[in-house]
Amino acid sequence: MQEIVEELDAAGVPLFAITNFSHEFWPPFRAREAHLFDRFRDVVVSGEEKMVKPDAPIYRLALERFGLAAAEAVFVDDNAANVAAARALGIESVLFTDAADFRARLVELGLPIAA
Repeated sequence: MQEIVEELDAAGVPLFAITNFSHEFWPPFRAREAHLFDRFRDVVVSGEEKMVKPDAPIYRLALERFGLAAAEAVFVDDNAANVAAARALGIESVLFTDAADFRARLVELGLPIAA
């Protein structure tokens, strides 16, 4: 997954995230994984917002904060309930099962990534 994030970032694709991390756990985790999360323009943290996936308000907040319409976003998650919730809001959504399938789906969606 990290390779895909790096490739999308290098291609200029704006990257954002929503995480269900707690307010306490997120800062040390983010610092430890800075090589990955520094590539994201913003991250909505459920522990800070008092909202969680798969509840619709966290997706709406993320779209508003990121300045995106639902039709402009692609959401990926390894939890089917989170994917279904985002899809119900009109966000293109992908269930992550493995990097190869995810990469193929991104190619199908027309994102600048090698097949």
